[in-house]
Amino acid sequence: MATRAMIGPREKSKPYLPLRTRFLFGMQRECVLWLYLISVLTLVCMGCTVTTASPSATPSSKAPFGNVFILVEENANYSDVIGSSNMPYLKGLANQYGLATQYYADTHPSIGNYLMLTTGQVLTNLDSQTPLTLPVSVDNVVRELIGSGNSWKQYAESIPSAGYIGGNSDCCGGRFYTRHAPLPYMKDAQAAGQVANIVPLTQLGRDLANSALPNYGFITPDGCDDAHDCGLDVADRWLKMNIDPLIKSPQFQKNGLLVLVFDESRNDQTNGGGRVPAVIISPFAKGDYKSTTFYRHESVLRLMLEGLGVTKLPGSAAGAPKMWEFFNFTPPS
Repeated sequence: MATRAMIGPREKSKPYLPLRTRFLFGMQRECVLWLYLISVLTLVCMGCTVTTASPSATPSSKAPFGNVFILVEENANYSDVIGSSNMPYLKGLANQYGLATQYYADTHPSIGNYLMLTTGQVLTNLDSQTPLTLPVSVDNVVRELIGSGNSWKQYAESIPSAGYIGGNSDCCGGRFYTRHAPLPYMKDAQAAGQVANIVPLTQLGRDLANSALPNYGFITPDGCDDAHDCGLDVADRWLKMNIDPLIKSPQFQKNGLLVLVFDESRNDQTNGGGRVPAVIISPFAKGDYKSTTFYRHESVLRLMLEGLGVTKLPGSAAGAPKMWEFFNFTPPS
């Protein structure tokens, strides 16, 4: 009887699977692979969504700023600030953001410059005038803000009370100079439905904490902290303590603007009120930008109103040089 030749070790037989079963197992593997790929792509897309810039970071073509502020310091020549070590914090802001190197006040003394910043006109050079003796009826920043649906506030350090429209005061921890807080002069601000927007400076901190900043804010330190009665170093420390939190806040960094400017020079008569520093601060500002364009206070009035989408400009602001060179966006049309 012939024997079967043994070629090698006998292989273990594999279990038999019908063709239909093998097909179904193959389909399962394909489905698992597709589900895995879809999951990976979904996670990648989610990551892309997180890193995409928010549309709110892009300035509006009509109103690039959501909140604009102006703070006016007192009586310093350009060289007293930019050409010295008196105000290191302010100089740091000038180097980080924008500086107008050929900026001139309009007149002497103070009050006419504050009125130019808010009405586009000097109106008076008599510093003793108060909101009660000189209620301003000409076109002004408050009227145009109200007419365009923008909110406003006058923040004033050491003011006796909210809604105050009286004269100078020493009542509340410092010297309040009424001429340094110009918005109460406007008859539009004195109206019953508006006068409550004249508030103590402490309200600024509350508004900031509550994300309730106005569209337009005029910030007035008291007579020491604005360098009228005290040194520039005192004013500089005050800025760092009180204004730095505003600049660094998420609301300001979204689409804010702050102009820090001096009302008039200490002893310079050039172009009316002398050469003074003007620092332009915004998340949209060009870094370390130095402008050599000739500007005066009416240009700041124009910038702040047009920056909020206001098209009707009071007084000489309508023809003042535009300040859009300081920003890295296309100017409003």
